[in-house]
Amino acid sequence: MEIPAINLKAIILVHWLLTLWGCMNGLPDSFAWGNFSVLAVGLWAVGQRDSVDAVLMLLVGLSLTILTDIVHFGVYYPLMEALTNSSDAFRFSASMAILSLLLKPVSCFFVYQMYRERGGDYNLHFDLETSMESRCTTDSADTTYFGRQY
Repeated sequence: MEIPAINLKAIILVHWLLTLWGCMNGLPDSFAWGNFSVLAVGLWAVGQRDSVDAVLMLLVGLSLTILTDIVHFGVYYPLMEALTNSSDAFRFSASMAILSLLLKPVSCFFVYQMYRERGGDYNLHFDLETSMESRCTTDSADTTYFGRQY
């Protein structure tokens, strides 16, 4: 079964709108800063269509904001619910922020598909041995590397 192609602009627009509505009443400024900074990286990924790094950073940022959003809801939701006496504006704002949180794993899946389409590896790995060996190779026989070999 073919996975449908979702436009990166649509993902950014939906999360921007839900984050904007989620920041209206109740959640702290750190919620807004975290989510809007990830969306700014998303704009970078939209602007540079061939950049693998931009999509990878968006994927990592969305993954991290899933964790930070859960922490924000756990810490601030009971406090703000008591302060606002469960007003309609607070319930709407919290509902939109929770909807954004629920959509983030789906968005991560589609961003990962875009990462693969742009030429990213299927598995993320950091090959430190190859980078060390590439610094050690020289054409000259009289120069040697005095660092530690792994």
